[in-house]
Amino acid sequence: MAFKAMTSKEVTKKVFNKENLFVLDVRNESDFQDWKIEGRNFRYLNIPYFELLDGIEEIMDKIPADQEILVVCAKEGSSVMVAEMLSDAGLDVSYLQGGMKAWSEHLEPVKVGDLKDGGEVYQFVRIGKGCLSYMVISNGEAAIIDATRMTDLYLEFAEGIGATITHVFDTHLHADHISGGRAIAEQTNATYWLPPKDATEVTFDYEPLEGGIDVTIGETKINIHSLYSPGHTIGSTSFVVDEKFLLSGDILFIDSIGRPDLAGKAEDWVGDLRESLYTRYRELSEELVVLPAHFMIIDELNDDGSVAEKLGTLFEKNHGLNIEDENEFRKLVTENLPPQPNAYQEIRETNMGKINPDTEKQREMEIGPNRCAVR
Repeated sequence: MAFKAMTSKEVTKKVFNKENLFVLDVRNESDFQDWKIEGRNFRYLNIPYFELLDGIEEIMDKIPADQEILVVCAKEGSSVMVAEMLSDAGLDVSYLQGGMKAWSEHLEPVKVGDLKDGGEVYQFVRIGKGCLSYMVISNGEAAIIDATRMTDLYLEFAEGIGATITHVFDTHLHADHISGGRAIAEQTNATYWLPPKDATEVTFDYEPLEGGIDVTIGETKINIHSLYSPGHTIGSTSFVVDEKFLLSGDILFIDSIGRPDLAGKAEDWVGDLRESLYTRYRELSEELVVLPAHFMIIDELNDDGSVAEKLGTLFEKNHGLNIEDENEFRKLVTENLPPQPNAYQEIRETNMGKINPDTEKQREMEIGPNRCAVR
C-alpha cells in the first residue's frame, strides 16, 4: 500500500471532528511525555525511532490493522521511513508533514461570532501549542489581538476578506510564545498597543494600552475601560468587544486561571490576580462570551473547534473562580504551578525587543506545550 503525507490542517480537522486516529510517535519518550498531538478519540503508541532501525516486526501486534495510522516525529524525516515500513507491511498509514515542528505552528481560523454592525470575530486556534489569537473585523477594518509569530496567516486572512489591519494589541507581555504583533503593525502601518506596566523594558515605540481607552474598528468599539486586570502580569489588560465578547488574555481560561509567576512575581501578584477575577470580573455582565488567549486541554474545545464560554458559566464551573478562602486561593496559585515554559526568559526578552533570534531559534524556543495556567 502507498503511504501519504497528512498535513497539520488535516489532523486539526480530525481533532475538531472527534475522529479516531492511531498515532505512532517515534520521538524520544521524554519528548512524547512532555508534549504530543492531543485528540479526544486518538490512541497512542510511543516507540523511539532508533528502536525501529532493524524493522517493525516487534511492534506489529501493537498497531491496529483496521484503523488509520499517523506516524509522527520531530521534523518529518524519521516518520517517513517508519511509515514506509508500515505501508510495506500492508497498513493504511500516513506521516505528519513537517513533523511536530509544523504542528506547533499551525493556525486554524474559526469564526466565533457576529458583531452588531455586521462585523465578525475570528479566533485563530494554534492547536499544537494552545495559543488563541483573534481578529475583529468591522466595515473593512481589522484589529488583531495576541498574534503569534506566524504573521503571514493573519495578513493573508485579512486580505482574503478585504480588510485592512488598523490596530494590533497584545493583552500583556507574553512569556510562553513570541508575539507577532509588532511585526504585523510594522508591515501594515497599524497602531501597536501594549500595556505600559508590561513595557517598562521594551526597546520600541508603542501606544499605551490603559483603562479608559475606546478604540474603534470600522464601526465597532473595543472598550478597554476599567478592565485593567493584573495578576498574570502586572500590566495584563482585558477587552470588551461590542458589549458581547470578553477577551481575557491569560487571566481567565475555560478550565483554569492564569499563573502569576512567569516574571518571578507569584507572591507579589497573587492578590492582583484574585482582585481581577473575583472583583473586577464580577462587575461584568455574565452574558459576555469569554475568549481567552490560551487553552490547556483538548476538552476545552467546543464542537466547532472554538474555545469560548459565557462568563456566567465559568463563575459556576471554573474551580479557580470558586475558592472563597483567600489563603487557599493563594496556596493554589503559588504552590500548584506546572513547570515554567521552555525558554520563557528568552521569549520575554524577544517580546521586549532586547534580542532578535532567527526563525529557527524562535521555533526552538517555543517547542512544547503552553504552560500559562495554574493546574
